[in-house]
This record gives sequence, structure tokens and C-alpha cells, in this order.
Amino acid sequence: MEVLVVGATGTLGRQVARRALDEGHQVRCLVRNLRKATFLKEWGAELVQGDLCKPETLPDALSGIQVIIDAATARATDSLRIQRVDWEGKVALIQAAKAAGIERYIFFSILNAEKFPKVPLMNIKHCTEQFLAESGLNYTILRPCGFMQGLIGQYAVPILDNQVVWVTGAGAPIAYMDTLDVAKFAVRALTLPETEKRSFPVVGTRAWGAYEIINLCERLSGQTARTARLELPVLRGIRRVLRFFQWGWNVSDRLAFAEVLASNQPLDASMEEVYQVFGFNPGETTTLESYLQEYFSRIMKKLKEIGYEKEKQKQKKKRQKSPFKSKTKS
Repeated sequence: MEVLVVGATGTLGRQVARRALDEGHQVRCLVRNLRKATFLKEWGAELVQGDLCKPETLPDALSGIQVIIDAATARATDSLRIQRVDWEGKVALIQAAKAAGIERYIFFSILNAEKFPKVPLMNIKHCTEQFLAESGLNYTILRPCGFMQGLIGQYAVPILDNQVVWVTGAGAPIAYMDTLDVAKFAVRALTLPETEKRSFPVVGTRAWGAYEIINLCERLSGQTARTARLELPVLRGIRRVLRFFQWGWNVSDRLAFAEVLASNQPLDASMEEVYQVFGFNPGETTTLESYLQEYFSRIMKKLKEIGYEKEKQKQKKKRQKSPFKSKTKS
């Protein structure tokens, strides 16, 4: 199929693009910055410059496209607000898709988005689901709740660097999933009539609490974590301060997600029917234990190699030093 991947430079989007290419689809990627997307071109994707916030750029990007896989979202560091990208931008994309006669629209939402109307990103995701369902497009909505890749910077790296790991209270357990596995569901949906005009949870093998993940990282790394608890009232105060500054709006909106964690409602769902519909074997899904095991195995091996090389260089420098020679009188 002729597939347009939106958000292809992101953590999830790049895996979607790679999976679609590996399965023989013709992949075009809508990107704002061509220079930052060169790796997609090297993989075999076609790049087209465009922006969700500039609707006039969308028709050309959709020319000849059969299906859209939409993995785009505003980053906390973006200058544009979530409202602008995740709502106004998506409305423009869905409208352009309808006008272009797109055959299929795959959209990534968030699990339980409808339960948190006061959390900006969750509310926008839920509203986008509704807008897409009412658009008349043939859609599939996938609802992940957390990516394993994000746990490296949140837990693994601070523990290895002996830095503080910040924890928001006990926190709701989350069923994290590897983005490679999430991408498999998105690409498989393109060829399954059973997934048309339906929504599916796409979550990992079990839900993990923050302290469970920290304990796992400690065991795998052989190091002890330094933790600090950041209470919800403190986060709410930080949000209020950030909202006074334009550069802090996106960060403030992202911090609102702490309300989801503080609810103590596990972000998890049964995947039994999902695996049956998509025809995947649950046993082939990456577990959090195996994902972190592989990460720490690679990083610990690398650290040992670096230590070995440093010792070699140190010994080499010692040998290169001129030895002291006593002079004798003739």
C-alpha cells in the first residue's frame, strides 16, 4: 500500500515507518525538518515536507496515498502547544484525508483517555477519537498507554549515573509496551477488515508500578537507586507557575498527566481479543523484564569495554614515559 506516516521522526513513528517498509509497503513520511529525517530516507522512505499546523501543506503530501498512520504528537519541548498540534492539526489532517479519499486512517490515542477530561492531552485524544469516528473515514484507533523506551531516561540512566530518580507518589501501574510491538499492530491493521471502525487497547504483558521498575533496574544493574518523591500538590504548583510563561505551556500540559498517575487507576487492559483479531502470538510480545535485561546487558558490556580501553591507554602512557638513566663519567 501507499502509506503516509505522520510523526515518523518520533519514538513510535519511526518504528511504524520501519515496520511498514519491512513489510513491503511504499512509505511516505510527513516531516517538518527534512534534515532531521534523513535516516528515514536511508531506510527507503520518501520524505515530504509539511506541517499539521499548516493545512495548506497537506493536500500535496496526501497525493497518491491510500492510508495514513498518525503517530504525531506535540513534544514537551515544542514551541507549539498540544492544543495546536494534537487537536487543530489533527482536525486539519482528518479533513484533508476525507477530501483526498483516503481509504484508511490509523490513529494512536491513549488508553482510558475518556476518563480524564481535565488532563489536556487525554481530553484532546478523546475528542480526536470522536471527531475521527464522525468523519466518515474508515478508521482504526489504537490505544497504548506507555512505551518501554521512555523508561530508559526516566529510570535506567539516572540509576547508572547515581542520580536521583523522581517518583510521583505510589503512582498508577502502567502496562508499558515496546514501540516495536506497537508498530506491528498498526501495520497489521492495514490489511485486516476486522479492525475497521474499531478501537483497540495496545498494552504490554502486565502493569508495572514505579517502585517495581526501580527494583528491577537495581537488580539488573547491580546498583542502588537514589529516589525522591514528588508530591502531587508540588507538581500542581509547578504547573501553575509554568502557565504564566509561553515557553512553559507545553511542559505544564504534560505535567498534568501526573493526575492520571495519582488516580491509582491502573493503565492496563485485557489483550486476549486483540491478539485474536490481529493474529499475533502473545508469547512473542516483549516483556519489560527482557527489554531492560537487554538494555543493561548492552550498557554494562559497553562500560566494561570503556574501562578496559581506559586502562590500556593508561598502561601505554606509562610505558611511553622515558625511564631515568644515570650518567657515568668517562
